[in-house]
Amino acid sequence: MTDVTIERLSSLNILGVKEISDLSFSSPWSLLSMEKELINKNAVYIVVKLGNKVVAFGGMWVVFDEGHITNIAVHPDYRRNNFGDVVVENLITIAKDINIVSMTLEVRASNIAAINLYKKHHFSVEGIRKNYYQHPKEDGYIMWNHNI
Repeated sequence: MTDVTIERLSSLNILGVKEISDLSFSSPWSLLSMEKELINKNAVYIVVKLGNKVVAFGGMWVVFDEGHITNIAVHPDYRRNNFGDVVVENLITIAKDINIVSMTLEVRASNIAAINLYKKHHFSVEGIRKNYYQHPKEDGYIMWNHNI
């Protein structure tokens, strides 16, 4: 896939991110919430494009020397093509470049594909947030990677 590019989230690609979010999450962020991330100085968001099509995105908030992954999603039509790996690898690279020493995230306990993706990138389950997710109600695993 030679026409894969990584870009920062911008007003030019935000509608592609919104589409993926709507297709991927039971409680997706609003467009206004996403637009606020464009000016959030602690937020880092990237998109993966295949040609001109946004096929995946991910983001994190930088809190001191930690990165908190807020969301990662791949368009349903492009799943199982390693775009999730591309997002995680790029967020980790950015984290290293800005001296982040550890990263964390929450993931639905039933989301085995995402859990396996994060484990592949050296995240491990270190806690559970009971009933963290709504629609449907579900526990969230707290995962950390302390070796950035």
